[in-house]
Amino acid sequence: MDFDTRVGAYGVIIQDNALLLARWIESGAPRWTLPGGGLELGEDAPAGAVREILEETGYTASLDRLLGVDSKHIPAERRLHGNRPLHALRVIYAASITGGELKHELNGSPDQARWVPLDEVAGLDRVDLVDVGLRLYFAQAA
Repeated sequence: MDFDTRVGAYGVIIQDNALLLARWIESGAPRWTLPGGGLELGEDAPAGAVREILEETGYTASLDRLLGVDSKHIPAERRLHGNRPLHALRVIYAASITGGELKHELNGSPDQARWVPLDEVAGLDRVDLVDVGLRLYFAQAA
């Protein structure tokens, strides 16, 4: 079977009991996601995560540890772009802010970024990646 593969790298960034999220608007129904995204050709996952966090949030970040790799299959009929099934590999890191200031990405797939108190995350319209990242983060913290 022919299918597409996409590798993305993301950061779980928690500070002062709040999670840094980006609002993804590409689906037409805005939903919150972890900052990060697809790797560029030849880019390694850590560099991609740091680049994407900066582009989407305005913050420079350092990666603290690898939390895990999530694998997701998206059938062709559920894809926004493309007509073949997609196998997405999502490399998820715990990360920390090292500089910069919060800003919204212009002309990107997310339109804003914000800190969300951890106790409010469950009430957000969000992609499953947020839950996967938090589950990995807190499983390793225990």
